[in-house]
Amino acid sequence: MSISLQERLARIRINAFLYFRADWLKRLIDIFGSAEEILKQNAETLAKEAQMNPSTAAHFLRDAFAIDPQEELDKTLKYGGQILVPEDEDYPQSLRDIKEAPIALYVLGKLPQNRLCIGMVGTRKITAYGRRVANTLSEGLTQAGAVVVSGLARGVDSQCHAAAVKLQKPTLAVIGTGIGRCYPPENRELARAILQHGGAIVSELPFNKPPHAFHFPRRNRIIAALSQLVVVVEGEIKSGALITAKLALEMGKDVLAVPGPIDSPQSGGPNALIKEGAGVVTSVKDIIDYIPSPQLFSLETLQEDTAPQQEQADLSPLQNKILQLIGTEEKSTDQIVETLNLSVPEAATALFELEVKGILSCRAGLYSKSKF
Repeated sequence: MSISLQERLARIRINAFLYFRADWLKRLIDIFGSAEEILKQNAETLAKEAQMNPSTAAHFLRDAFAIDPQEELDKTLKYGGQILVPEDEDYPQSLRDIKEAPIALYVLGKLPQNRLCIGMVGTRKITAYGRRVANTLSEGLTQAGAVVVSGLARGVDSQCHAAAVKLQKPTLAVIGTGIGRCYPPENRELARAILQHGGAIVSELPFNKPPHAFHFPRRNRIIAALSQLVVVVEGEIKSGALITAKLALEMGKDVLAVPGPIDSPQSGGPNALIKEGAGVVTSVKDIIDYIPSPQLFSLETLQEDTAPQQEQADLSPLQNKILQLIGTEEKSTDQIVETLNLSVPEAATALFELEVKGILSCRAGLYSKSKF
């Protein structure tokens, strides 16, 4: 069922009042018959008919009329995007099925059609261990043909999207700002690459809306809804990743978690989820095993990666010592030189060779293992 342009513009207007949940907006539409009709009311009538506080009704109308819906459409189209409503054919069915289905969904790029989507979430304060895990799992899922869904935030989210982009495959980012903004700003190139390689960036927020703390828990329900299941990589006990996990469970979806060191605060959330019954992830295959049989047909055969083990067998004694020293942590060249009593050229040569083999990666001068 399609809607008129005027009703679409009215939906965009009422969607701009960010202090109402989407199901509350839907209730208003049900009461008055359409978003157009809602906007014909004054604050007093709106408050009376919807059993709303008069002050809230006034603020609702103020915010709705503060936005130019045609401008929102024009800007989105200029960026190559679209604003979808639940009546549109391209609006994701998995979003229609939840209680709080967004009444206006801003989309840049291509939403995955008939593709298995896996939510990958975690902390912004990613550790070297989390970086390896996020990269390995996201890369494996992407190679198998799944679409990784995450939030384009710093840390785990960025690492998951980057793994798909590196393979030039689609990934889906659900953001906590309008699609006309990029947050964090250092992810602009990553956002461009997501669109370049057939992925999508989506938000329910007005085009230029800046980031606010309360936006992110709300967007987590969209990540959960778009995903067949959700994997928590790292996160503290009270992190946003666990909010996504809770929302996924409420939607009847499986939640999986990556176990981590018991003395790492960033593994506190996943370890707690596992204690409560979440599936344990130690490999890509663990995730694949949770996917219902009908959807497995859309995936390619999973190939276990044995290359790292083979490469490690071919390493020199010095390279093996360096790997043993680094372990699950991050080390600088100075730390390696001092601990192993090496010359700087010796250490630099060994580290360079380990980077070339893809066994180590260097970030901000610190070396850590690349593989999970």
